[in-house]
Amino acid sequence: MTRVHCFQVDAFTIEPFGGNPAAVVCVDRDYPDAWYQIVAREMNLSETAFIRQSAEGYSLRWFTPTVEVDLCGHATLAAAHVIWRELDLPDTEPIQFQTRSGILTASYQGAVIELDFPATVAEPANPPEELLEVLGVEHVDAGRSHFDWLIVVEREALVHSLDPDPKRLAKIPSRGVMVTSQTDEGPYDFVSRFFAPAVGVNEDPVTGSAHCCLGPYWAARLGKQSLVGYQASPRGGEVHMRMKGDRVVLGGQAVTVMRGEWIATPPADNSGN
Repeated sequence: MTRVHCFQVDAFTIEPFGGNPAAVVCVDRDYPDAWYQIVAREMNLSETAFIRQSAEGYSLRWFTPTVEVDLCGHATLAAAHVIWRELDLPDTEPIQFQTRSGILTASYQGAVIELDFPATVAEPANPPEELLEVLGVEHVDAGRSHFDWLIVVEREALVHSLDPDPKRLAKIPSRGVMVTSQTDEGPYDFVSRFFAPAVGVNEDPVTGSAHCCLGPYWAARLGKQSLVGYQASPRGGEVHMRMKGDRVVLGGQAVTVMRGEWIATPPADNSGN
């Protein structure tokens, strides 16, 4: 048996029980994919990050309770926080992650962790009628990124009032859907919510990867290269963004709320049964 250290971290917040919770599991070798998925299902959070140290930095994989995903911001923020604050890497040293979305880097800037992510620009597109029916809103703009639908509505209040049916929304072909509007007044530039029942997350509290799309969208419309967005889920959280060519630098903070360990007994095959 191998004892595998794990942590639960609230990301994009400085207060415990705010922001978006992620599990971070530290492994010292590769396990069958089925084991990663079983652990993520057991943790039952929107994302579980698995990190393993290597000569090039750290490998990083992200799993929802049902699938492995290509990109996750809040679990990357949580993983970087764990490496610096729980595994004692000096926070003057940047972290390099090898992921399914290429090399991602994290660095400390004052009290804020910055993540250098690829921009996922939404191309203009007409959303499916069934998507608009499930959301129950009229849109003023829409687009489709590599991962998700982007739906822009006229007023901030519409974003707050959303209550879509997860079962119907899960039938829309995409990882998820982000709904956003400009804020009525400061301190935020825009608000958003993110729904991804197709990958096992009815509503994500704070979604870093969605802001790789939201950031470029609002930067172009507001004429700003630095923005702050608020994700208006019941937990809520804020994301700082800085445009950098075809990259987006996401900024946020995190706090550890739980420490523990897994008694790792991988399944005999990769079927997940």
